[in-house]
Amino acid sequence: MPRLGVFSARDVCRILQANGFEKVRQAGSHIIMQKRERNETRTVPIPNHPEIAKGTLKSVINLSGLDASLFMK
Repeated sequence: MPRLGVFSARDVCRILQANGFEKVRQAGSHIIMQKRERNETRTVPIPNHPEIAKGTLKSVINLSGLDASLFMK
């Protein structure tokens, strides 16, 4: 089974943008991405770090509602 890859905040933002999210603001060291759908807005904070921890990456995946396979390397 493939494992989650090592990603920077920039990499994660690119993946999210490719799947309909847009950067709405940056609050301190966190980049805030949003995707607006019919009756729902998904908001995902991403720590602006050169390497995102595995647990944090899992949280980003869960909040985004995207398939984890997008984050495999």
